[in-house]
Amino acid sequence: MRSLLLLGLTVLVGCSRPVVPPGADLAQTLAGRVAGPPQSCVSTQSASNLRAIDAATLGYGSGSTVYVNRLGGPCPGLRELSTIIVEVHGGRYCRGDHFRAVELTGGIPGPVCILGDWVPYRKP
Repeated sequence: MRSLLLLGLTVLVGCSRPVVPPGADLAQTLAGRVAGPPQSCVSTQSASNLRAIDAATLGYGSGSTVYVNRLGGPCPGLRELSTIIVEVHGGRYCRGDHFRAVELTGGIPGPVCILGDWVPYRKP
């Protein structure tokens, strides 16, 4: 009985998702890129590329440039797989714009959070 329990635990551990330290995905994405000066707005042409990196960071890809938006603090409910709804004014994501994170399973928007500056990262 004990060996069966240990076998079951071994199988469960083998199927679990590996633990990734906070910021590891961002570090990998930005590897080999150089930060440019912060920008207050970015175009929304590649809206499908807007994603949550962690509870206080958004990432956005446009062509070969990766933009990072470090929020003023954590946005409640913002997770890696959240859908992000931005109140866009003028076809651009700008500092001060409001957005909400929506859980994939629940569909209920979280509290309003506010965008900060966008820092572009480009390959030299």
